[in-house]
Amino acid sequence: MDGPAQHGPNILNDALGRPLRDLRISVTDRCNFRCVYCMPKEIFGRDFVFLPKDQLLSFEEITRVARIAAALGVEKIRLTGGEPLLRRGIEQLVAELAELRTPEGRPLDLAMTTNGSVLARKADALKAAGLSRVTVSLDSVDDATFRQMNDVDYPVATVLEAIEAASAAGLGPVKVNMVVKRGMNDDGILAMAQHFRGTGHVVRFIEYMDVGSTNGWDLDQVLPSADVVRRIDAEFPLEPLAPRYAGETAARFRYRDGAGEIGTISSVTQAFCHGCTRARLSTDGKLFTCLFGVGGTDLRALLRGGTDDAELAGVLAGVWRRRSDRYSELRSAETPGVGAPHGGASVQRGVPPAAGWPGRKVEMHYIGG
Repeated sequence: MDGPAQHGPNILNDALGRPLRDLRISVTDRCNFRCVYCMPKEIFGRDFVFLPKDQLLSFEEITRVARIAAALGVEKIRLTGGEPLLRRGIEQLVAELAELRTPEGRPLDLAMTTNGSVLARKADALKAAGLSRVTVSLDSVDDATFRQMNDVDYPVATVLEAIEAASAAGLGPVKVNMVVKRGMNDDGILAMAQHFRGTGHVVRFIEYMDVGSTNGWDLDQVLPSADVVRRIDAEFPLEPLAPRYAGETAARFRYRDGAGEIGTISSVTQAFCHGCTRARLSTDGKLFTCLFGVGGTDLRALLRGGTDDAELAGVLAGVWRRRSDRYSELRSAETPGVGAPHGGASVQRGVPPAAGWPGRKVEMHYIGG
């Protein structure tokens, strides 16, 4: 497979020629929602045991890893969870990360993905600490559907208010992520598009993915992004936009009447592994090189075992150089009807894990989306 090979003094390429550019950091495995596609309540119930505090990376440890990653080429950091705003003192971590610079002296692009439940009261402090922007997960603007999907009876109005508060604080343009699950919320696609048209916020429609092993994923529940685009285009005509940068996960479309843009993220039907530049740091300090990974490199043991920065940088660089992950492309290649050309994707029941994938995939709440 041809990769986007790059060269230069600060370029670190993996085995397929993909540079390290993004680091996603899960700061907590806890979440106050029980979304059916991520932390279903029958698995993550009241008795579920989350990681104890001493197993979580400290802010100092996270910042140290991020500083070394920036020296190796990382330009963008996204804080995730679980729900990152449940981590006490998160503004302090944002402030520490905002001080980091690339080898060329540029500040990092510092973003966060949140469910929005406590964003309204933290937006100003996050902006003051140095956060650049936020992405808010919102699976429906219909209150009943949203309550069903978050499965804790949380009202949609509070999240909508949080989006506006974030925008007012300067954390925009706000991206709004809608995971589309056929038969559950796909009848609300047009309503979502209509609600955010003309607001400056960008809705991204995400195919329901087989992340983790507990969400009961079934390909029958995947609505291909091509169908999402067709539905919206029939009501609000669209035209495609070029990617803004190499490795962008979302395909972009603008409304022909100038009312803004939408995006689609199609990990199932139009896999984009070939351009993936992301590493992920789990809540307890394991470095993963794929969202669908089954195991990571334990950086916490190194951080707490006296490893110096040069040695730690060598470990990070070695992990990335050996990286050859492309789970979604392998899964698509092995599944009839998946990975068809744009506009022609179909889905079939019983998609197997990609051949050669060694076992149970890590859960999204532990590694971030």
